[in-house]
Amino acid sequence: MTQPSLDLREAEATLHSVIEVLIDSQEAFQQIGDELKDETLKLHFFAESLKRAEFRGAIESILHWEGEHDIKESGTAAGTAHRAWADLKSRLGGGDHTLLATAEQGEDAAKEAYAKALESNLPLPIRQLLTSQSAHIQVAHDYVKAARDSKS
Repeated sequence: MTQPSLDLREAEATLHSVIEVLIDSQEAFQQIGDELKDETLKLHFFAESLKRAEFRGAIESILHWEGEHDIKESGTAAGTAHRAWADLKSRLGGGDHTLLATAEQGEDAAKEAYAKALESNLPLPIRQLLTSQSAHIQVAHDYVKAARDSKS
């Protein structure tokens, strides 16, 4: 079997970093959704958690197609710490506003990860996929921010 080209290895590393952030995001949306009092927001957060799993699956399919089958199934250390912080704030009675502010911070990290990934030298189909996912994440971020602002 031939070694992957440098561009392909760079693309794979980039996709792995996006997967880690998607895992963080998926788990955070689930966890925060469990804590939210507002039922509409709760449903939105659960839907976003599923959407992040879908995004992750699409990226993992690309990696599988390229012959990589050992994909790490964990998020980042920062994401784990962020979820623990959100859990602590929730238990201290932070309410929906605090949870939404925490979710917005997580979405900022997701936006940053996608922006960084899109700066990489990626094959066009991968770039198109990440661009589409990034646009959705921007809309989700704006929704969370607007919800947070409405709870002030």
